[in-house]
Amino acid sequence: MRWVGLYARRPALLSFCLFCCAFATAAPDWVERSNAEAQDFVEVVGAFQPEALTMFGIEGFDTQVADLGPDAGNRFRAAVSKVRDDYQSRLNREENPFVREDLAILIASADDEIDQSLVQEQYLLPFTDAGRRIYSGVFGLLKPDAAPERRVLALERLNRYVGLAPNTTAITTLAQHRYTEAAATDPSRLAPFVDEVERMLANTPRFIAGIRQMFDAPDFDAAAVAPALDRMEEILTAYDAWVRETVLPQARTDYRLPAPVYAQALRGFGLDIPPETLIQRAQTSSAEIRQEMTALAVLIAEQNGWEDSNYRAVIARLKEEQLTADEVLPYYEDIIRQVEDIIRRERIVTLPDRAMSIRLGSEAENAAQPAPHMLPPPLTGGTGEERGTFVLTSGTPPAEGEESETFDDFTFAAGTWTLTAHEGRPGHELQFAAMVERGVSLARSFFAFNSVNVEGWALYAEAELKPYEPLEGQLIALQHRLLRASRAFLDPMLNLGLITRDEAARVLREDVGLSSAMVTQEVDRYTFRAPGQATSYFYGYQRLMALRTATEVTLGAKFDRMAFNDFIIGQGLLPPELLAAAVRNEFIPSQQ
Repeated sequence: MRWVGLYARRPALLSFCLFCCAFATAAPDWVERSNAEAQDFVEVVGAFQPEALTMFGIEGFDTQVADLGPDAGNRFRAAVSKVRDDYQSRLNREENPFVREDLAILIASADDEIDQSLVQEQYLLPFTDAGRRIYSGVFGLLKPDAAPERRVLALERLNRYVGLAPNTTAITTLAQHRYTEAAATDPSRLAPFVDEVERMLANTPRFIAGIRQMFDAPDFDAAAVAPALDRMEEILTAYDAWVRETVLPQARTDYRLPAPVYAQALRGFGLDIPPETLIQRAQTSSAEIRQEMTALAVLIAEQNGWEDSNYRAVIARLKEEQLTADEVLPYYEDIIRQVEDIIRRERIVTLPDRAMSIRLGSEAENAAQPAPHMLPPPLTGGTGEERGTFVLTSGTPPAEGEESETFDDFTFAAGTWTLTAHEGRPGHELQFAAMVERGVSLARSFFAFNSVNVEGWALYAEAELKPYEPLEGQLIALQHRLLRASRAFLDPMLNLGLITRDEAARVLREDVGLSSAMVTQEVDRYTFRAPGQATSYFYGYQRLMALRTATEVTLGAKFDRMAFNDFIIGQGLLPPELLAAAVRNEFIPSQQ
């Protein structure tokens, strides 16, 4: 299951406008009805993958842990199938068009989860990164902005993970049993990729330290927490020894996934085109972006008196202006203020009233999520004070025996503009703030969650801000767009066996201009961290730009950028086809 991942949704009904575009608007009555309908599916998720609900702020399951018990796959699919069939019956009786569409989204979500479960169970052995799972599970409750009443529940969850709670078994024991029985039952199923296993082993000590650090807080009595923390370290150390002895010798050296698994991954992230078509489009776009970068680099070189005007050389010179550790946060906070001034002045999109939250990530967060990212606010049940947080991380920590690599891609002055636009405003942070403040239904937020929508909007947000940035910021915005186009052909080419890891690394290092640390993170991402996900940025951006252009052509002088962007934000996380239907059937008529 990939409940904290990104989903594809294929409901057939037309979309409708959710509500007006102003922030802090009360959700319409049908949203409450829809959320009540979604509760049955929420219960299933809570029974099998409750940590995902915690991360998105959905209450009621904060002390529970993932079900790794015997026959979990069949039990999960049976539970989802029952919910899906119930939703189909309700859909046939439902008259409200908004609730009907949400029921269709829930049905499609159920179908996707069943499909993913079956495909993975057929081809892959169930390997669990136990340290990362425990860390992520307690982090959802102990992250800096977590509500006090939820923080105190983290100890109970930890006790369940380590087997100290009544009638529980340590997660490491369950993970070993599931892997061993699957390998014995069906030897044709693939073991994990060797780099994934080695990275997991390198990160376990970081997760142990990170968990201890999170529980070293006033919320907890040190003596009361110590048994669970000590037991956690004991079982994770033993688990790693088992992984070294049993899993690592079996680990495959070929990172490529079976074709049905990779195809399902692409669908799960929201792509609805063949990878071969995506490769062709992305390679063409990559060439066009490099031409734009070349023209812009000449202007920057002339402006600064630099002899070498090649865009690669200009980016390297810009990266020399690295911010010190003490300068990073204040500098980004100043950029945030400038970006918000631009958004207001140019009427790009409606801003929320609350300030944006940003902080530096810990070493454990670097291990769990190497790239800078946005932690979403609670989608339901929040106090109204919680905010999404833009987390600046510094890349993949080195494995044992590896030298530490310099990560310079996000801590130089020219690079702060486009990263702020993507992770902050008008990108991820604004999109999720809008969903929370406007009251988007669970069907259109949690269950419709798809990477094509989320990452497509964030890359589109970069493009919206780019014309108003200094030339240096515009060049790095293009560099990041080049990265997304490169991802969209490198990820499928790697997984289809059309390029090697070394060749992909060369493209990222020489053509895109990434640091060695960033290159490592990227190639890991395509081959074992999240194969297929990196393609969603380019594809989502292309779909949204095509929709924007078609709307401009239709409306002509009546096109209002701010109204269009607010409308898009107001739709939640609908997949491309439903989003396009909403624009055709609601937005365009309203503007005409």
